Amino acid sequence: MNDSEFHQLADQLMLDIEQTLDDFDGDADIDYETNGGVMTLSFENGTKIVINRQEPLHQVWLATKAGGYHFNYRNGAWFCDRSNREFYALLSEATSVQAGETISFG
Repeated sequence: MNDSEFHQLADQLMLDIEQTLDDFDGDADIDYETNGGVMTLSFENGTKIVINRQEPLHQVWLATKAGGYHFNYRNGAWFCDRSNREFYALLSEATSVQAGETISFG
């Protein structure tokens, strides 16, 4: 993957997350902010989730209350380099725990 492909894929990932949060009609209030390739999700209970791109590695990193994860793109999706779990599955799980209600991404 070249830098241009990485940027397109990472941009699309961030846009998909924003769209899901904008469309969310549950009770949880989740704010998000994107600044310089870093997206921060802020929850009512004061916790945060941080998603950022690691351009030199062509990875996306996810930091949650439960831990940190590094994702590589392959076969049409982002997969954790340690657990091989898919990005949206881990994000959905972490967001649901931190928001206190089910939120599904992807």
